[in-house]
Amino acid sequence: MRTLPYWRLSSFYFFYFAFVGAISPYWGLYLQSLHFAAFQIGVLMSLLQLMRIFAPNIWGHWADRRGRRIPIVQIAALGSALAFCGVFLNQSFWWLFAVMAAMSFFWSASLPLVEATTLSHLGEHIHRYGRIRLWGSVGFILAVLGLGYAQDRLGVAWLPWAVLAMLAGTALFARWIPEADIGVHATDQHTVVTVLRQKPVWGLLLACFFMAAAHGPYYTFYTIYLVGGGYSPSQVGWLWAVGVICEIAVFFWLPRLRDPTLLYRLLIGSLLVAALRFLMIAWLADSGVIMLLAQTLHAATFGVYHASALALIHHYFRGRHQGRGQGLYSSLSYGAGGTVGSLYAGWAWQGLGGHWTFTLAAGCALFAAAVAYYSRPFKGAAAA
Repeated sequence: MRTLPYWRLSSFYFFYFAFVGAISPYWGLYLQSLHFAAFQIGVLMSLLQLMRIFAPNIWGHWADRRGRRIPIVQIAALGSALAFCGVFLNQSFWWLFAVMAAMSFFWSASLPLVEATTLSHLGEHIHRYGRIRLWGSVGFILAVLGLGYAQDRLGVAWLPWAVLAMLAGTALFARWIPEADIGVHATDQHTVVTVLRQKPVWGLLLACFFMAAAHGPYYTFYTIYLVGGGYSPSQVGWLWAVGVICEIAVFFWLPRLRDPTLLYRLLIGSLLVAALRFLMIAWLADSGVIMLLAQTLHAATFGVYHASALALIHHYFRGRHQGRGQGLYSSLSYGAGGTVGSLYAGWAWQGLGGHWTFTLAAGCALFAAAVAYYSRPFKGAAAA
C-alpha cells in the first residue's frame, strides 16, 4: 500500500466538520438574534443544502474530466472563506441570502471530492476510512462544546468570527492534501446514466433524499427548539456532542463490512431508528434523559447511515465515475433532500409548531426506509 497522507486528510476533515459544528447548531440562533422570522431562517439555512444540488455535480464533473481533484478542492475551500466575509458588511435578509448562497456554492464542492480522494488513497484498505473521518467528528465535538459555553457567557453576536476561522482552517489544510491516482475500472466505459438506471442505485439515492429531508428540522430548529424549552446553549452543545461521540465507534467498525446485502440491511435499520429518534424529540423533549438517549441514537442515524451509504455509493460508482458518484450522493441527498427539509421545517414551524414538525421528520425517515427496502438487491445481485 502507498504511503497514506493520514494527518493531511484528517486535518481537512477536522476543520471542515468544525465548521459544521458551528453552523448547524448555532447559526439559526444567530439569525434569530437578527430578528428573522422562522420561515426566513429556514430559507437561509436551506441555502447550505440548496447549493449541494448543483455544485457537487458541476465540480465533480470538472474533476473527473481533468483527472485531478485537489486543485478544485483548494479553489472551493478558499472561495467559501472569502465569500463568507460578506456577513460582516450587512445583515439584511437579501444580503445574507446572497452571501450564504455564494459561500455554500463553494463550500459544498470540496467534501465529495475529498471523500473520493480519501477512498482512492485507501485503495483496497477502505476499512481505514473511519480512522481518518473520526477527526471530523472530533472537530465537530470541540466546536459545538466550545461555542456552546462561549455563548452562555458572551452571547451569539461574535459567532461569525468563529465560523470564519474554521473556514480559513479548511482552506489552509486543503493546500496540503496530495492528489490520488484515479484507478481504472471495468465500468469506465459505461456512462453515469447506465449506473443510475440500476434499481438499487436510484433506490439508494431516493432513500438518501428522504433521510436528508428528515433531518431538515433537526439541523435548522433543534437548538432553537431546546433553548426555547429551557435548555441552555451549553446543555444543547453537550447533546449535539454526545451524538457525535457515539458515531466515532461506528466509523471504526462499520467500514470493515463490504457485503452490499449486509450494508443495505444496516442502512434500512438506521432509517427506522431515525424515525424513532425524531418522534422522541417531537414529544419527549421535556425529559433531559430522553433527549440524551435520543442523541445516542445518532450513532445509527448518522454513523451507520453515512458509512453504509458511502460504502454502497463507492461500490456502484467506480474508477473514473467516483467523483460524480460522490457528487450525486451529496447533491441528491444532502442537497435536494436537505433543501426540502429546511424549507418544510420553516413552513411547519410557523404553522404547526415544533412537535408536529419533528413528527413530519419521523415520517420522512420511515418513508426512506420503505424505499430502501423495496429497492434493495437480492443477495448476490448487489455484489456483481
